Amino acid sequence: MAILASDIETLIRDAFPNAQVTVQGDDGAHFAAEVIDESFRGKNRVQQQRAVYAALKGKMDGANGELHALALTTKVPE
Repeated sequence: MAILASDIETLIRDAFPNAQVTVQGDDGAHFAAEVIDESFRGKNRVQQQRAVYAALKGKMDGANGELHALALTTKVPE
């Protein structure tokens, strides 16, 4: 089952309601996302990305995951 960019954006926004979120991709499996959120301040890049992946609620889990690939960029607001 394919997933939509809007579905990914909704999952991320649910976990990071004040974030600036951009999700691109339209093939149903490969996407790029940028998440800019104050909650990332003081966290290293791995911690930031783990928080976003957790927000995806298993959509990337193994062979049964709906989301095959996500190029993820996380940042703290300037």
